[in-house]
Amino acid sequence: MAKKSPAPPRAQQSVTPSLGETVGNGGEIHQTASGPEARMTTNFGVPVSDDQNSLKAGPRGPSLLEDFVLREKIQHFDHERIPERIVHARGSAAHGYFELTRSLAKHTRADILTEVGRRTEVFARFSTVAGGAGSVDTPRDVRGFAVKFYTREGNWDLVGNNIPVFFIQDAIKFPDLVHAVKMEADRGYPQAASAHDTFWDFIGLMPEATHMIMWAMSDRAIPRSLRMMEGFGVNTFRLLNDRDEATFVKFHWRPKLGTQSTGWDEAVKIAGADPDFHRRDLHEAIAAGAFPEWEFGVQLFSQAQADALAFDILDATKLIPEELVPIQVVGRMVLNRNPDNFFAETEQAAFLPTNMPPGIDASEDPLLQGRLFSYQDTQLSRLGSVNFHQLPINQAKGCPFQNLQRDGHMQMQVPKGRANYEPNSLAEAGEIGGPREDPVGGFRTARVAFDGPKVRLRAESFADHYSQARLFYASQTPVEQAHIASALVFELSKCGFDHVRNRILANLGNVDAGLAGRVAVGLGVDLPAKSKAAVEPIDLDLSPALRIVGKYPSTLMGRTVGVLVTDGADDAVIKAVRRVCEAQGATVKIVAPKVGGVTLNNGKRLKADGQLAGSPSVIFDAVALVLSEEGCAQLLGESAAMDFVANAFVHLKAIGFTPQAQPLLDKAGVHPDAGVIDLSLGAEGFIEPASTRQWAREPKVRMLA
Repeated sequence: MAKKSPAPPRAQQSVTPSLGETVGNGGEIHQTASGPEARMTTNFGVPVSDDQNSLKAGPRGPSLLEDFVLREKIQHFDHERIPERIVHARGSAAHGYFELTRSLAKHTRADILTEVGRRTEVFARFSTVAGGAGSVDTPRDVRGFAVKFYTREGNWDLVGNNIPVFFIQDAIKFPDLVHAVKMEADRGYPQAASAHDTFWDFIGLMPEATHMIMWAMSDRAIPRSLRMMEGFGVNTFRLLNDRDEATFVKFHWRPKLGTQSTGWDEAVKIAGADPDFHRRDLHEAIAAGAFPEWEFGVQLFSQAQADALAFDILDATKLIPEELVPIQVVGRMVLNRNPDNFFAETEQAAFLPTNMPPGIDASEDPLLQGRLFSYQDTQLSRLGSVNFHQLPINQAKGCPFQNLQRDGHMQMQVPKGRANYEPNSLAEAGEIGGPREDPVGGFRTARVAFDGPKVRLRAESFADHYSQARLFYASQTPVEQAHIASALVFELSKCGFDHVRNRILANLGNVDAGLAGRVAVGLGVDLPAKSKAAVEPIDLDLSPALRIVGKYPSTLMGRTVGVLVTDGADDAVIKAVRRVCEAQGATVKIVAPKVGGVTLNNGKRLKADGQLAGSPSVIFDAVALVLSEEGCAQLLGESAAMDFVANAFVHLKAIGFTPQAQPLLDKAGVHPDAGVIDLSLGAEGFIEPASTRQWAREPKVRMLA
């Protein structure tokens, strides 16, 4: 790789605390320490010289199996919680298929990426990261986006997130990251939230996380629906063709419905109204035949192209802007079947980055290198057996799986024959000899030469922690920049330590002085001087592809419209709203003061899908108020009705109304704008405003940083 701008050598901290003696007391071993910090050791007392970097074959080489510090730390972390996943515990999933639309035969021999038109069965699981299995669906958090392809050449698990970068550069820091963001160790809270001291303390001390923080504080971290999330493979991988020629690749999923989000206040209220909002949304969409769909895209680039970039493609805290390397759409994924049993499928699904068919290979990304070990190890603990691959949801379905591994806890097969070793010659005697390796068609690894000593060292090309964070923030629309600043104010206001907040503000100064100032003003604190960066950040060309606002399609497809009705409501208006909305692909749900429904102006009984207090406007994308005068008068004394209308307005949603509902609008503080539509003028005028957010309204209803 071409030489990068040199970075100052990483400062090696020398911690020499005053250690007490190790003493025994009735067989119990104790270590005592005095001073502010004790010397870090392995679990068996070996002092640790570097807890920041895994042992690699050269600064940019692969991690080494002999790194017992990495293995002990990761292995202990993998087994901390049984049987729940440590991260990604709360998940939702569905079955479907992948269809290749464009061959990549020039770059790979993997048949799933070369045979156009072939449909391959898949199982996709979406998840939050920080919360436990019993947490809510809508916290500000990264979302997991994992897809298991049951290919004819073995399972391929593309295990990624809805954000293309990550917090850390080296897997040895993953336990620290998750410990910091999880519930604080002494008090067991907060659950599924990053707004607390330990998380921001860690982030402030790890400038490499700054780029990820920009994404996590953006609206990407509060998606409207699992069906409206992008997905990314995060790490850099390789494709290998028949001649074992390698091409670097980044994997992308693009939702057909566009990338859409909620507002922060809205996400908080959804958590109270429906903790299972995303899970319900995915299940109901598939059950109704509105199958979620994603385009599958790749960024392909050579070693020479990688060398020419201003950043290191092995650094998981960096992305490759689409404007530099365009995304080529080569396939699609459709999810068309809900699981039959949540535990047997969604919960027992085990995703492994090591599951790669021939033609796909890992890179030396030190985050990926640790993942290649960690996932297998943690599944052994979580599922309790080396035979977890025999569970139906994890089995290779596109081809048989066969080897000479035998026995073990929960063995569900009955292998035949006496040979459980290789090589053997029992076939010559008429016995079962068993399977043999396939040097031609089997999995092969890219031949990559490495030169350098074994080191615990971060490559100099990983040292620029702020340029891409600056790129992301500068590429956002003013609306999205305001949301990022406001999210930072909210999160940091939950921190009790002044020095933690100040360190974050100092780091933000390297991203954007205006952003740092907005956050400081929002917190009501003085802005500290920006921190010293290892490499001075540079301004990169803007990437409009990183935005959400203005990108997603202006359509009601996949959205839900809530229609609030009362006794005496106009049946014709309700039918008109339903007709025009459903014609656009929306789901219409009737909300009434009582779940039994209402009697309309023509005497007909209309059944309700939800009762007013239990169906607040936060669970809908747009609302319509079809009320009678008497019904409106009754709702004026109902706080749930006030909240229904007021929240829809402050969450920037379209509000359709009949003239009889005007008193309710007035009492809820709704002011006329382009998103408030009189339905007596025709239901068609409701469609366009209901297809998007009313961003122009936001400055009138909310104070942002």
